[in-house]
Amino acid sequence: MEHMKIITRIIESRVCRALERQKSVLLLGPRQTGKTTLVEALKPDLLLNFLRPEVRQRYERSPQLLGAEVEALAERTRGRKPLVALDEVQRVPELVNAVQDLVDRRLARFVLTGSSARKLRRGPVVNLLPGRLLPLRLDPLSLAERVPPTLEDALVYGSLPGIALAENDAVREEDLRAYTTLYLEEEVRAEALVRNLGTFSRFLQLAALEAGNISHFRGIAQELGVPHTTVAGYYEILEDCLIAERIEAMSESRTRKKLTKSPRYLFFDLGVRRAAADEGRRLSPRVLGSLFEQFVGLELLRATREISTHLKLRFWRDPDGPEVDWIVMGDDRWLPVEVKWSDAPTERDTRHLQTFLSEYPKAREGVVVCRTPRRFKIASKITAVPWQEIHSLVEV
Repeated sequence: MEHMKIITRIIESRVCRALERQKSVLLLGPRQTGKTTLVEALKPDLLLNFLRPEVRQRYERSPQLLGAEVEALAERTRGRKPLVALDEVQRVPELVNAVQDLVDRRLARFVLTGSSARKLRRGPVVNLLPGRLLPLRLDPLSLAERVPPTLEDALVYGSLPGIALAENDAVREEDLRAYTTLYLEEEVRAEALVRNLGTFSRFLQLAALEAGNISHFRGIAQELGVPHTTVAGYYEILEDCLIAERIEAMSESRTRKKLTKSPRYLFFDLGVRRAAADEGRRLSPRVLGSLFEQFVGLELLRATREISTHLKLRFWRDPDGPEVDWIVMGDDRWLPVEVKWSDAPTERDTRHLQTFLSEYPKAREGVVVCRTPRRFKIASKITAVPWQEIHSLVEV
């Protein structure tokens, strides 16, 4: 049965290679993406999970304990650096300074995990150890790791491991609702990120409903009755807690002066987005088409992270004319991607792609990701591609 399968995460090999090179790793990712499972599989010499109150309180009272314990551990493992894992380290951010000292003294290798970068960034004495830790990101399951039974299944339930592999839809639905509550309670209230949790809860619903669209802070601010700067701050919280992905607009052009500059926000998981939006499971074709576009964007984003740090995901939109859903941008190659909720898109569906290809020499071909079972040529330089092959579009 599928829910019994153990799925090997692509990022695990990158973590192992870094540790073999005696490097330390900072693994960030939203809650329930599998960070703890991955860390446990590494069999660390010391594993501290700061979601457990008794563990967290011990090191909050005495942050210096970590250094003393690692020094003792290093003496017992002479000949090799011990592996120390600190799970959800943002709960005790002061420990990052102790880690810096221990890394500089070459006493141990570390794997730090976190579901929020916010507390690690704040304050004059806390940092993300630039140059000392290899930063990696663990996302929900990508298409390269698991192809869902149906496309609709991916759009409705998302790809968080525990939810995607659950035994039935009722369990998935219950877990998704619980996830949204957990996020509000543990990530937002516990970290005291906002004063009015009720207003933020309503914002979360509106942000989920608006996901994938060009962001308009003022419209949401009017709906909530708060300043637009408050809404901007709320989006920053979603980014820092790894719930929202900010996709910038591509604004460079020799001929167009009105290209959209506002970003788009995608929820990191479509199942969580639907739960936060308080939508049911029966979605209209129009909504499914919008979610399909977001799904392709998320998969392209995950593919760029898995393959190369030099790739960026953007979109392109002229308010008075053409737009392209997604653009994978490398140093010397751009790939424009249109998304169509169709199994047989036509040349008419490629007119904006053709405009983009004619205006940007770095873009030598374009694709339409759709529900076709097989690739086929739509027009010169433009190919229809099945959604299952999204990851093959991203090259180093």
